[in-house]
Amino acid sequence: MIRYTRFIALGDSFTEGVGDIQVDGQFRGWADRVAERIALQKSDFSYCNLAIRGKLVAEVVDHQIPEAINWIQGPATLVSFHAGANDVLRPGYNPEIVLPQYREAVRTLAATGAQLLLFTAIERVAKSGKMQELWHQRFSGFNNNVRMIGLEVGAIVADANFDPDIATPRFVDSDKLHLNPAGHTRVAESVLQLIGAEFDPNWSAPLPPLPPVGKIKATRAELNWIITFLIPWISRRIRGISSGDGRVAKHREPITLS
Repeated sequence: MIRYTRFIALGDSFTEGVGDIQVDGQFRGWADRVAERIALQKSDFSYCNLAIRGKLVAEVVDHQIPEAINWIQGPATLVSFHAGANDVLRPGYNPEIVLPQYREAVRTLAATGAQLLLFTAIERVAKSGKMQELWHQRFSGFNNNVRMIGLEVGAIVADANFDPDIATPRFVDSDKLHLNPAGHTRVAESVLQLIGAEFDPNWSAPLPPLPPVGKIKATRAELNWIITFLIPWISRRIRGISSGDGRVAKHREPITLS
C-alpha cells in the first residue's frame, strides 16, 4: 500500500511536463501522471506542482523550496526535486557553484522529514564527437553529485542511465531535449515502481529496434530542429532571458485529484 498522502513536485521543464500532451493549456507530464495514479490508491491524497521550465538551481531554491516547505507534512509527503540541468547546459556552467547549491537544496528539503525523490540525467546522447564528450563530462559529474547527496539523506534516486532507451527518438520530443508523451509515461511508470505504488510491469519490457531513418528525412528534421529550437535557445542566451520568464506554476497549492 502506498504510504504517501501528498506529492510535491519541484524543478524545471522536466517536471512541469514540457513535451507531453496539453490539458487545459498545461502540459500533463510525468509528475501529473504519477499523482493521478497515486490518487486512485489514496483517497486523502493531494498534489502540488511548483515546477517551471527554464529555472536554474538557484531559482528553484529561492522560489520553489520555500513554498514547498509550507505544504510538507513529514514522511507522508513525497517531494521530487529535479534541478540543475539548465545550469549544466549553459556555456558558463560552474560546477563549483552549482553542485554545492544542489546539495544544500536537498539537505534543506530532507530536514523537513519528507521522502525525497531525485533524478540523474542521461550521460550519453550521441555516438561520438566533441559535444557528446562535453555532455558526458558535465552530466557525469552532476549525476555523481545527485547520487552522493541522495545517499546522504536517504532519497530515492531515479537513475536515467539504467534506462538508455529513454534517450532514443521513441521517447524524446522533436526538440531533442524534452520527453514526448511516451517518454513522460515511461518515467511515470518507473517512478511509480520506485515509490512502491502500483505500476505497469510492462513499462521496461524489451523494445524492438527503431526503423532506419532516410537521409532526406533526417536532414529535414535536423534543419527543423535548428530553426525551431536551437536558434531560439541561442537567442534567449544572448538576450539573457529564460523560457520560464513570466510563467507561474500550475499547482502552487495542494489540490485533490478525482
